[in-house]
Amino acid sequence: MIDIRRVEKAFGAQRVLQAVDLAIAPARVTAIVGPNGAGKTTLIKMIVGLVRPDAGEIRFDGVPIGDGHAHRARIGYMPQIARFPDNLTGAELLAMLTDLRGAACAARRDETLIGALGIERELSKPLRVLSGGTRQKVNAVIAFLFHPELLILDEPTAGLDPVASSTLKDAILASRGAGRTVLLTSHNMGELEELADDVAFLLDGCVRYHGPVHELKRRTRQSNLERAIAEVMLRGVAA
Repeated sequence: MIDIRRVEKAFGAQRVLQAVDLAIAPARVTAIVGPNGAGKTTLIKMIVGLVRPDAGEIRFDGVPIGDGHAHRARIGYMPQIARFPDNLTGAELLAMLTDLRGAACAARRDETLIGALGIERELSKPLRVLSGGTRQKVNAVIAFLFHPELLILDEPTAGLDPVASSTLKDAILASRGAGRTVLLTSHNMGELEELADDVAFLLDGCVRYHGPVHELKRRTRQSNLERAIAEVMLRGVAA
């Protein structure tokens, strides 16, 4: 679904991504992992179209992302920290986004997660009075709202209680089961091992491993994803 070819990005003198090649397979959950500053969020923002690469190309179903913004209607994006208009209620925000998306997206609006997360009453309140956890739930609802073909989730369970976290993880797995593609980041390796089919490990702006989680564990001779990633950071990946 997504082909990333020789992508580079620098902010001033800091090189964030260096000749990144990556292919995100459809109908699978792919985790992008790496230490702070590895370029994970920058890469995600490039796919959404919020950041432009300095070199290279990103294709969405064969179409270069730089050729337009039509692909965005097929993406549900959950940033790590959402910035909401504080004067709106949650319901008003969802209505505004529905109007902006247009009739085609409005027709497939999916409110399942609203009930699953138990925030029906919270949506009548101004966003500025909501707790951090509730705002994160609204953030998740927006990502799933229009039944997107591609879900991009940046630290999706951060700030959520165990019940809400479990509910969101169930929604992610259900989306994959329905043939949707999920791209996510998290520092919680146990969570990623529960959710991800594939993992792309970034270090110093380069892809050090990309492939199935079980293959990474086999090649590093480690029993879980956290130890496998630590092994890659220390010694690389054996053939």
